[in-house]
Amino acid sequence: MTFEEYVLSLQNKRIAVIGIGVSNIPLIKLFLRKGIAVTACDKNDREVFGNEALLHELETMGAELKLGNGYLNGLDQDVIFRSPGIRPDIPAFEAAKASGSVITSEMEVFFHVCPCKIVAVTGSDGKTTTTTIIAKLLEAAGYQVHLGGNIGHPLLPDIESIGPSDIAVLELSSFQLMTLDTSADIAVVTNLAPNHLDIHKGMEEYIAAKKNIFAHQNSTQRVVLNRDNEITYGFASEAKGKVTLFSRQNSLEEGVILKNDAICVKEGGNIRAILPVDEILIPGVHNIENFQAAIAAVGRLISDAVIREFASTFGGVEHRIELVREVNGVKYYNDSIASSPSRTIAGLRSFRQKVILIAGGYDKHIPYDILGPELVAHVKTMVLTGATTSKIKAAAVNAPGYDAETLAIYEIDDFADAFQKAVQLAAPGDIVILSPASASFDKFKNFMVRGDTFKELVKAL
Repeated sequence: MTFEEYVLSLQNKRIAVIGIGVSNIPLIKLFLRKGIAVTACDKNDREVFGNEALLHELETMGAELKLGNGYLNGLDQDVIFRSPGIRPDIPAFEAAKASGSVITSEMEVFFHVCPCKIVAVTGSDGKTTTTTIIAKLLEAAGYQVHLGGNIGHPLLPDIESIGPSDIAVLELSSFQLMTLDTSADIAVVTNLAPNHLDIHKGMEEYIAAKKNIFAHQNSTQRVVLNRDNEITYGFASEAKGKVTLFSRQNSLEEGVILKNDAICVKEGGNIRAILPVDEILIPGVHNIENFQAAIAAVGRLISDAVIREFASTFGGVEHRIELVREVNGVKYYNDSIASSPSRTIAGLRSFRQKVILIAGGYDKHIPYDILGPELVAHVKTMVLTGATTSKIKAAAVNAPGYDAETLAIYEIDDFADAFQKAVQLAAPGDIVILSPASASFDKFKNFMVRGDTFKELVKAL
C-alpha cells in the first residue's frame, strides 16, 4: 500500500492520536493537512502541558483536543494511534477495539507504506550507537538515508520525500515492536538482557516483542544476531530469512568475527580482515560489537575503505561515554544512556582504571546482582542517587571481594549534590562518570535531560 492509498482510506474517518509529544506532533499536523479529522489526546491538562501556542496552532488547524484526566475516556475513533510508551492492551484500547476501532502506531503504518528497504535495529544495549553507525556508513557510501524510530525522529510525516532507492534505518524499542506485524528487510538484534520490566508483564513478553523485528520476514530478507548472547543466538532457529551471526568471543563457520585484533568477515571458508580494532575511535569492547553488528548488517553494501575511514573519525553518540570536559586533571564522562546494569557494565569496562561512579535513578524492577562484581572490579568510589540507590548498594556490598576500604559508597538524594560530592572526591588523574544503571524518570523527563544536566554541572566547574 502506498501512503497516498492509506490517506485515501482515512477520508471520512476519524482518528485519535494519544500523546501530544515530540514524536506525535508532526503526525497530528500531517493528518490535519490531509483534511482528516483528528482528536489529539494528552494526559496533561492545558496548564500542565505548558505550550499554549502549540495547542492553539493545532486547534486552528482543526484538531479537537482532549486533555487532562479522562483523556482516554470514550475513545471511539475509527483509527487510534497509540504512543509507544502506552501498552496496547489497556482497558480504554480494548473497549475501543470491541466497538470497531483499529489500534495502530506511527511505526506500524510506516512499515506498511514505506517505499524503500528498511534496516531496523533493536536490543537491550547498543541499539542507538549501532543504528547511528549503520546510517552514517550508508550515507558515506552515497545512499540517501532516512534515520528514525526510537532514535527520536518520526519518519511517517516524511514519507512523501522517501524514494524507492533510499534506505530507512530505524532504531526500535520493545514498545514499538509489541504489535508490529511487518518486519524489516534487514533486522539486527544487538543483545538481550532484562529491561523495562516495569512496563512489560515479564521477560517472556519483552523477548516476544523483540522477536517481531524479524518474525514476519520472508526467505529473501535477513536477520543479524549476536552469537555471544544466548537469548539472541536462540532466535536463529526461528528465523524465516537468512541469518548472519556476529561474535566477539566465539569462532563461527560464517559471519562477522574478531580475529587477530581485527573485525573480519568469514564466508565460504575465507576470512577477510575489514577493520583493525585499534582504528575504532570510540572506546570499549561493546563498541567493537556495535561495529560488528553494523558490518554484518550492511557491510556488503559498503567498501572496506569507507568503513575504516568512518571508524577512525566517529566519536560516538551524545550521552554514550561522552567525554564532557577535563577539569583540574579530572575527566568527566556522560553515559546517561546507561539505563540498565548491562549498559553500565559496558561503560565501566571501557576504562583501564577504577573510576568514580555516579549511579542510580528510576526503578524498572530489574535485577542488579550482575552489577555487583563489576562495581568491585572497576569502581573505587560510588555516589548513589535516586530510587535504585539501595538496590545498587546491595549489589556491591553482597558481591564477592567487596571491601569498604577499596569501594567507598555515598548515598545522596539530590542529583546536583551527588555530583558535587563526586567532584570533591576526585583527584588529578581520576575519571568521574555518570552511568546510572537506571532510567531517569524519578528526577528527569528522560535520559537526555539527565545527561544535559550533568554536562551543565561539569561546564560550570
